[in-house]
Amino acid sequence: MGTLKRSQSLRVLSRIFCVAVTVLVGVGVGHAASAYIRVNQVGYATGATKRAYLMATSAETGATFAVKNSGGSTIYSAAIGANLGKWGTFSFVYALDFDSVSTAGTYTLSVASPVAAASPSFKIDSPTNLYSTTLANSLFYYETSRDGPNYIANSLRTAPGHLNDESAKAYLTPTFNKKDNAGALTPTGAVLDASGGWWDAGDYMKFVETHSYTVGMMLVGVRDFPGQMGSGSASSNFTAEAQFGLDWLQKMWVDSSRTLYYQVAVASGGTKYTGDHDIWRLPQADDNWQGCVAPYQFICHRPVFQNPAGGSGASISPNIAGRLAADFALCYKVFTASNAAYANQCLLSAEHIFDLANAAPSGNLLTAGPFDFYPETEWRDDLEWGATELYFALQGATGLPSGLPHTDPTYYLQKAATWANAYITGPNDAADTLNLYDVSGLAHYELYRAIVLAGNPSGLATSEAALLADLKKQLDKAVTQAGTDPFGFGFPWNTYDTTSHGGGLVIMANEYDNLTSSTAYATYGNRWQANVLGANAWGTSLIVGDGGTFPLCMQHQVTNLVAVPPNGPPFLYGAAVEGPNSSAAKGTLTNMVACPPNGVDQFAAFNGNGAVFQDNVQSYSTVEPAIDLTASSFLGFAWEIAGAPSGTP
Repeated sequence: MGTLKRSQSLRVLSRIFCVAVTVLVGVGVGHAASAYIRVNQVGYATGATKRAYLMATSAETGATFAVKNSGGSTIYSAAIGANLGKWGTFSFVYALDFDSVSTAGTYTLSVASPVAAASPSFKIDSPTNLYSTTLANSLFYYETSRDGPNYIANSLRTAPGHLNDESAKAYLTPTFNKKDNAGALTPTGAVLDASGGWWDAGDYMKFVETHSYTVGMMLVGVRDFPGQMGSGSASSNFTAEAQFGLDWLQKMWVDSSRTLYYQVAVASGGTKYTGDHDIWRLPQADDNWQGCVAPYQFICHRPVFQNPAGGSGASISPNIAGRLAADFALCYKVFTASNAAYANQCLLSAEHIFDLANAAPSGNLLTAGPFDFYPETEWRDDLEWGATELYFALQGATGLPSGLPHTDPTYYLQKAATWANAYITGPNDAADTLNLYDVSGLAHYELYRAIVLAGNPSGLATSEAALLADLKKQLDKAVTQAGTDPFGFGFPWNTYDTTSHGGGLVIMANEYDNLTSSTAYATYGNRWQANVLGANAWGTSLIVGDGGTFPLCMQHQVTNLVAVPPNGPPFLYGAAVEGPNSSAAKGTLTNMVACPPNGVDQFAAFNGNGAVFQDNVQSYSTVEPAIDLTASSFLGFAWEIAGAPSGTP
């Protein structure tokens, strides 16, 4: 936002202090021994493993912990585990395992001595009872983030925004200086309807890069988990929201002319003109901001950037091409029975886009302008995903649209296997886990199922065994990483997108166990989910409303300007924030409401090991939410509830 930017992912409330109950021993400033218990604040599934963490400044040698029910009676006690390591000023972090406690109810954990501590209350219950609300919260986040005329009124939204996008002018991609300010904008002469879609993050920009990932994750959820994310759910049916995202993508891809547009709005023009990140306001203000005269012309009339490779029929960056092909192929699968005309157009778009993918890219991939907002480097996984979903779309289909370039599903199965092998043997194999920048953690799972459905044909460039081994390779790296962290997290806390990676790991652990009919990574998946939901050094859930302690001062204009007091309520339920990072960002804009109001960093005492978390509206690097960050959480919640897909590709 404005002078603020994020380099790993353009995230732009923070939580008040740990609601986790803490007990301080002693009164001398700087000398008091202290201890805290961190739990999964959403709760623990009855039949799953259960771990909380005790962090203390002094040794808790010989201590036991107690599990108490809502009546205060101890129903289980055990010795604390071994010291798992040091975290910041806390020299001791211990595991508190209570797997055998399986009766549904509300509980607390406590340690009486040597240093006393008590946890916030938490639930033990069925996965459905625990995670149905979190899944509904995720849907609320996207509904509240709608741009354009089809907004949904609620406590945070009272008017539509960016109606001028309905007749937006297209421009060539400008040059960007070292400060990411855009140069002069050159119109192409085209005018298009770019309205709709979701705001990317705390700003109001819209990117095909992040939409294409988010929509694909939604549609996989609707297809595979109809009881949780589809028509079988009364509280979290994502079908309409997925179509809302698809509608915007169909506007950004003009199939009749084979032209791609990839971005709406410009972040900043420096001294040349005002951009989206230069002002702080509610979205409805933009359509007539300051009378729309220079330098505010691109606030009122937001530019749409055309594919830098060219207009009609130009090649498409393979990361974008693969994900868009996956989206539109999934669209066909999900909507063909209810809206055949819509589904047929999706399938035509999917094949046209895939055929235009640049299979030998050089230089930066197309992501956003400027590139370092989303510096994606891997693309083979995207083409694997796109080809796999096209296989599923064609397999067994009848009544295909006329003019479809390819009708044989085997064509795409072979393409998918080729790109999977290229990824596995490529330079970035298993360098990341499922998130915006690497979708192999989903693509491999999908392709494995496609090969099984096809009867494991010979001659493919990869195999079920190779795909499974690569999933395992990524998960084993996360397990190794978890072994270096006192809280057992599978991704480093001191880098960008920690929340999103945690959700991605939960999905991958479930996928692997589903394919192998095992529980090989079930315990790790449970712990990684707990890490995101409060079992971390800061004792905060990283998703708004999911737990008792969560970000209250997000870098998000609507929640900052609408919430009363400035740390809420109302809350943007379901929004997943960046999470802990290597640093907290600073920077303010006119009209930004200070949050927290007293300026006190309530989480500073819990920073450690190179990682910080700050709940401050200025800190986009820790508390800006985003559509792609939240995408791994909702699919992970669906897995947690269902345990296995009930829908079929």
